[in-house]
Amino acid sequence: MCQRSETARRTPPGILLMRSVRGKDWRLKTYRYMVLMITFIAYACYHASRKPIGIVKSVLHPHPNPKLTHDPKLIGDGWAPFEGPDGTSKLGEIDVAFLACYSLGMYVAGHLGDTLDLRLFLTTGMIGSGIFVGIFGMGYFWTVHSFWFYLVMQMIAGLFQATGWPCVVAVVGNWFGKRKRGLIMGVWNAHTSVGNISGSLLAASVLEVGWGWSFIVPAALMVFGGLIVYFFLPAYPEDVHYDEEAQPQTTKGITSEGAAELASVEGSGSRKSVGIFEACMIPGVITFALCLFFAKLVAYTFLYWLPYYLSRTEIGGEYVSVKSAGNLSALFDVGGIFGGILAGYISDRLHARAITAASFMYAAILSMLLYRLYGNLSMNLNVALMVVTGLFVNGPYALITTAVSADLGTHSSLRGNSRALATVTAIIDGTGSVGAAIGPLLTGFISRKGWDGVFIMLMLSAFAAGLLLSRLVIAEIAEKAGKSIPFSSERHNPGAPACRPLLNEER
Repeated sequence: MCQRSETARRTPPGILLMRSVRGKDWRLKTYRYMVLMITFIAYACYHASRKPIGIVKSVLHPHPNPKLTHDPKLIGDGWAPFEGPDGTSKLGEIDVAFLACYSLGMYVAGHLGDTLDLRLFLTTGMIGSGIFVGIFGMGYFWTVHSFWFYLVMQMIAGLFQATGWPCVVAVVGNWFGKRKRGLIMGVWNAHTSVGNISGSLLAASVLEVGWGWSFIVPAALMVFGGLIVYFFLPAYPEDVHYDEEAQPQTTKGITSEGAAELASVEGSGSRKSVGIFEACMIPGVITFALCLFFAKLVAYTFLYWLPYYLSRTEIGGEYVSVKSAGNLSALFDVGGIFGGILAGYISDRLHARAITAASFMYAAILSMLLYRLYGNLSMNLNVALMVVTGLFVNGPYALITTAVSADLGTHSSLRGNSRALATVTAIIDGTGSVGAAIGPLLTGFISRKGWDGVFIMLMLSAFAAGLLLSRLVIAEIAEKAGKSIPFSSERHNPGAPACRPLLNEER
């Protein structure tokens, strides 16, 4: 059932301060750049805070093979309770605890994001997440060896982390139209890979000092990012033109072009939030949610286990150190940056989100097979195949969680009178996060018998992701061919333009 949002918001204090210093307001385009930059920083911080656990796994659970203990300062004897033969299983349980709470919290966070102040909600999530990621690292300094301590810290951190994605996608969707949404969000979605790279490099750089620092440094970055959001992020265009003594909201200081554009955006006071069931009924939501279940399973398995895999795989006849494995794994995310941009650009050009996502998933199967078979021959070949694999794995993941979610959250079936961006994003990414929880958990068990089984699981998951999009792919192909089909492309192709007035910038 739709609920009317009565949340009264204020202009962010940092923007008020800059207005007073400058003596005039900014152009709407400047605010858009600010929104892109701040949400980019915010979600990069989220991902940076998720990387440490992947980096320190080889320290918490050293490999029993003496050939691999070439870095005694980092490896040591492990860290109870993860140093025993069941260490990989416990590390897998830590991963699934975080991601299970993350996925469950996503459904609630998405609906709250559509009813509460997005800026304050996002700030709370970032600071709370940073605190509990930091407490996990403090276990090193407090010499905590209780499995339950680390499990609970990850669970609470997962709940706070659930606030991030629905909020940032909703904010960007509020500020940008659909015409170049795939490309804009493809570039913007590089924050995922930038965050992963930053988290990997930060965690690896302080690993020699003690593995606890690998958590505390990204946690401090997360809290700092939360403060930036609080002081400078406007959630809606009208939030930066709120006049407390003049209702309705004014557009003072805005150019005629900006004022006309703002006129096409419904005021926050009249927006309504939709329920989870209503959001699920939007054509395409369930299909893309199930697709993301498998796509994210693959992406997050690499996120959490690639450094561990690299440190235990002979590459060119040699094993790399734990620190080198952490730095090397960042190249997977370099490929992911290009993958997100390329997928967004192609989907914009073709006006076909499903065809693009499915094609990338099928290509990911081949790239993972080649990486497993030939990645150990030389370091150069390993790097090249890792970058290509990252491109095809992260491309559809980025496309679905950004442009597709924003398209569906502003679908024409909502008739422009509902707030569904955060709710739809939460449903799609929450379902995907269930897969993200299952993948690393299964990897913890399967890897004990060898990595071939892990890669088979990943390739089957990528195939399932592509297969789930078959109906939408057929619809898009038939639309391109001009054929009459029993289900409308407008209803099933979220990449199709919605029935709404075009903004000046889009005309």
